[in-house]
Amino acid sequence: MKIIHVTNAVGLVLGQDLTRVVPGEFKGVAFHKGHIICPEDIPVMMNMGKDHVYILELGPGDVHENAAAEQLSLLSAGANIIQEHASEGKVKMLAHTFGLLDIQIDKLLQINEMAGVALSTLHSGTLVKKDEVVATAKIIPLTLPQDTLDHIERICASEKIISIRPIPAKKSGLVVTGNEVFYGRIKDRFEEVIQKKISDLGSCLSKTIFVPDDTEKISSAIKELSLENDLVFVTGGMSVDPDDITPLAVRQTGAEVIVYGTPVLPGAMFLFAYLNDTPILGIPACGMFSKITVLDVILPKVLVGDKITSRFIASLGHGGLCRTCSEGCHYPNCSFCK
Repeated sequence: MKIIHVTNAVGLVLGQDLTRVVPGEFKGVAFHKGHIICPEDIPVMMNMGKDHVYILELGPGDVHENAAAEQLSLLSAGANIIQEHASEGKVKMLAHTFGLLDIQIDKLLQINEMAGVALSTLHSGTLVKKDEVVATAKIIPLTLPQDTLDHIERICASEKIISIRPIPAKKSGLVVTGNEVFYGRIKDRFEEVIQKKISDLGSCLSKTIFVPDDTEKISSAIKELSLENDLVFVTGGMSVDPDDITPLAVRQTGAEVIVYGTPVLPGAMFLFAYLNDTPILGIPACGMFSKITVLDVILPKVLVGDKITSRFIASLGHGGLCRTCSEGCHYPNCSFCK
């Protein structure tokens, strides 16, 4: 660093924090180390008693923290990510749309193993809102070697690290099973729950069919709705009791059952199947009274077209225990299925 008169410092990088004190009004850092000095800063600095300042000298291969942070964010950002302007070596990255966040975790790890660089994100698979901060690019030192940024560019050349997939609007059907509902002994509560969950994701529930506990009628309703919709929900009769026949009825359609039972609570008795590529989602009783279940984790992935596998379902066991927070549910701002 070198010391120069403030009038000669425009366009240069400040090498020290400058504290400003206004009795009874303000005391704190007015100019942070790393700040690029502007013409309007000069009278303020002189009024603070700073006729001379320490200046950081950049070498030919050095990039200022703000410029480096902006490069890092641009290199790592994929579809539907926008960047704010850099400040103090940091750039916030925001969602340009409502959708599902995708993070290339291996590439993220490679970048964060590099000296002087910090790229922080939300969990991959998080459902994010438009304008929500999903990642931050931060440069730790005041300058970063251009070689580091060149290496990051090579890492991101084939695939961006951070992107968002918008959730398309899709049609869904619902089969509600159970003699008690079909014969009007009790009022169904599932339809309202499924309707809200699907509409909150921008899709619609096009048709609901009520059927008794009859495997043929359940299978027939599933087949009918699978021809008219992008996905089908089935509720009721999902436990292992002898009179809970819905899983059998799903199998009788000819569907490929991917899982019946998950390592997620609530949601252990969830069923997922494909009938001619149409997803079939069997919802256990907890889906009616628990605010968040395994359905809330899987449904966005189904809507964006992810292929649901037994391996993916098994992976949800790590973090798959809901903490049932006594002060109220904070999902997705919690550890559930993260």
